[in-house]
Amino acid sequence: MGETLKLVYTAAKVRLGFLIMLCALAGFAVSPNNDLTVWQVVVLGLTVLLCSSSAGAFNAIYERDIDARMKRTRTRPFVTGQIEPNAYWLAAIVLITLFAVLALALVTNAVAAFFLFLGAFFYGVVYTVWLKRRTWWNVVVGGAAGSFAVMTGAAAVDAAMEPAPLILALVLFLWTPPHFWALAYACKKDYQNAEIPMLPVLVDDRTATLTILINAVVVSLLSLVPVFYGLGWIYLLGAASGGVYFVQASLRLARKPGIQLAWRTFGASIVQLGLMLTAAIIDRLILG
Repeated sequence: MGETLKLVYTAAKVRLGFLIMLCALAGFAVSPNNDLTVWQVVVLGLTVLLCSSSAGAFNAIYERDIDARMKRTRTRPFVTGQIEPNAYWLAAIVLITLFAVLALALVTNAVAAFFLFLGAFFYGVVYTVWLKRRTWWNVVVGGAAGSFAVMTGAAAVDAAMEPAPLILALVLFLWTPPHFWALAYACKKDYQNAEIPMLPVLVDDRTATLTILINAVVVSLLSLVPVFYGLGWIYLLGAASGGVYFVQASLRLARKPGIQLAWRTFGASIVQLGLMLTAAIIDRLILG
């Protein structure tokens, strides 16, 4: 039983789901008058986790052919056959998604539920099915999935939404490309073998790394703007330190392109996002 749960956890990309859940909770936290009950916050977090994991499972099923051609992903359960990608899985994905959307609508409001649905739709259909194999714009447009998570959390508080969560949603949108481009640079051979048109595969190293650096600078500067809309010094400290770390890693990569530095930049992007989101939540808990 434990091994089965572990396989499901991996197949559904639940670890990514927790990050998306953190995005939603940050969207809730930075919204003024965030007076949801504990029960509503729990439902918000769980429904986002369920929806994201369902979309992750669909992504893994749909991409199992290209995952088999990539060293980084060839051991995933749907590729190895440890979990059979059958119609039962697809039915479960649809039912869990519908359940999560309906539950959030009943406990909060329809606007939050709509954004929750859009997040799953953009990742599962727009990014995975329509764009990933066709254009380097895949992760640019696909970045909206994380933005919709922030907007879900904000809309659960107030469907009209205030500037701070909207800015945070824009940060998530702009964060996604450099994050994935750093990964694609580090795993360039994998993406070439799988014929996925990620930017670092299509352009020279200097263009790719400079693009990552420029995006990292924009994301880091924009992440400071919510301070002017009610966020306090805790958020500022987290966003600024994470941004500096991300920009420094991207600058090293631009100066000396290489696989090891690309992995460090990829890791730095996760640190930046984690610090920013966590600081946003803590800032509201402590400073109100």
